[in-house]
Amino acid sequence: MTERSQAYRDDRAHVFHSWSAQKLLDPMVVAGAEGSWFWDEDGTRYLDFSSQMVNMNIGHQHPRVVEAIKRQADELCMIAPGHANATRGELARMLAERAPGDLDMVFFTNGGAEANENAIRMARLHTGRHKVLATYRSYHGATAGSITLTGEPRRWPSEPGLPGVVHFWGPYLYRSAFHATTEAEECERALQHLRDTIMVEGPQTVAAVVLETVVGTNGILVPPDGYLAGVREICDEHGVVMICDEVMAGFGRCGEWFAVDRWDVTPDLICFAKGVNSGYVPLGGVLISQRIADTFAERPFPGGLTYSGHPLACAAAVESIKVFEDEGVLAHARMLGTDVLGPGLAEIAERHPSVGEVRGVGVFWCIELVRDRDTREPLVPFNAAGPAAAPMKEVVGACVERGVVPFAAGNRLNVVPPVTTSVADVEAGLALVDEALKIADQHVAT
Repeated sequence: MTERSQAYRDDRAHVFHSWSAQKLLDPMVVAGAEGSWFWDEDGTRYLDFSSQMVNMNIGHQHPRVVEAIKRQADELCMIAPGHANATRGELARMLAERAPGDLDMVFFTNGGAEANENAIRMARLHTGRHKVLATYRSYHGATAGSITLTGEPRRWPSEPGLPGVVHFWGPYLYRSAFHATTEAEECERALQHLRDTIMVEGPQTVAAVVLETVVGTNGILVPPDGYLAGVREICDEHGVVMICDEVMAGFGRCGEWFAVDRWDVTPDLICFAKGVNSGYVPLGGVLISQRIADTFAERPFPGGLTYSGHPLACAAAVESIKVFEDEGVLAHARMLGTDVLGPGLAEIAERHPSVGEVRGVGVFWCIELVRDRDTREPLVPFNAAGPAAAPMKEVVGACVERGVVPFAAGNRLNVVPPVTTSVADVEAGLALVDEALKIADQHVAT
């Protein structure tokens, strides 16, 4: 056996990895990256169809963003959040100018989980109510409150969690909880389910409804037309705060600054992170409507973070927004969705009996894998682990062997390259995924 590198030995001896059984890990040592590619210490290159954690929207090592961090480091590396700072203020203004409606204030955090934590706090204090509704098919982060909001199984080991969180079913026509057969039926029935949930929980107790605008890890579920507007109407009817978690869906991932723009809906709070500066330096935040900001005009907001609005992170975000506009990134993302990813994945679905459905928008797509198209039995069971999860591990392994790294979750391959990826690289990656799906076809019932 070839002796492993010092980097590998250090990792295995001392790095405690998230979401992992430590002794079962065999991580790739990544040595570098550029654009939509990264490579290991042996120089083997991989097309990044995962955008790492679906956050590398602008691509790896964009020279303008890297240079902006260097300039800021020369000027001022850190200043406490209680002070005003030119870079922090500029970013807040730029975000407010691009956000819908009157979301004109920004509370900065270090990432998406903290954004959701603070959005919940704002909603509860604003309304004087304690319950928060979130969907079962969701992931909102791994801090105490955000993991309670999370509907998927990663929540289970952390229970009991934050009191007052109630889960409900969101729209998902392919596996409808409402026995719907059309998008219109799914929308109508999902909205009625939300109404009924609020009714039986007591509208006067509900502070907020929290939604991923487009559900990410749990299936890239694009809401049917009318759903978000319906949620907005329900929230307004009952005085409930509407919170949209756009940590994954924002900043070009859906072809817009904010995914809600596709449906012309303005929530009360938008949580963001990831694509705001592609994680070059950790950054997240909450965009706040004037109505909620006014709650804290003369009443202190009881929350804060040492690194809120960190200058290096803000400098990266300011430059990233400028690059998006100078290089036409949003238009490019929309084009990739309509002209390349959508048609390309539809062709893949036709060729592979293991593909139950492909769905998505912009540069945010999912391949749902099944054993039987008629029954829609998933390729692996819900929350599969150990031998039961082997078929998906085989498919992912086949992708990596061919030089493309997808984002896998459950029985799904999420195709989420950087939104700046070239047409040629997207097409090359789809061809490699197409080849790897022959492994999934071997598990289809005959």
